[in-house]
Amino acid sequence: MSKTIELLEINTDGGSRGNPGQAAIGVVAKDEGKEVFTLSEKIGETTNNVAEYTAVLRALETISESNIPSEKIRFILDSELIVRQITGLYKVKQPHLKELKNKIVELIKQLRDRGLIKLMAFSTVPREKNKEADQLVNDALDSQ
Repeated sequence: MSKTIELLEINTDGGSRGNPGQAAIGVVAKDEGKEVFTLSEKIGETTNNVAEYTAVLRALETISESNIPSEKIRFILDSELIVRQITGLYKVKQPHLKELKNKIVELIKQLRDRGLIKLMAFSTVPREKNKEADQLVNDALDSQ
């Protein structure tokens, strides 16, 4: 991809059936309403929080692997806790979540160093406004 996207909006969601339980992620990335990529993947047995972090991580990995340049990326999640932890408003106390957060921070740094991203923001929306990503989570969990 050669054209730099002005604003890449990425809705992510993660969930598990049971907590912990079978888990999956859903990611929808759009440029001016047009789909750039989607992800719908089972991630094994884990917690909702791990699934939420993993969705953000997999979105960043996809940007890196596909070399998708963006002026600004806005991550949109329905998990206020994860947004506040990633942005540093809340401390991450659990070691396994701290490790995931650190991977996200490191990947963001690498993407900046490579010139693929300039600005990044994280925001929350009510669950009903994150339907596409949520549907991808359920599609993955329902698949064989």
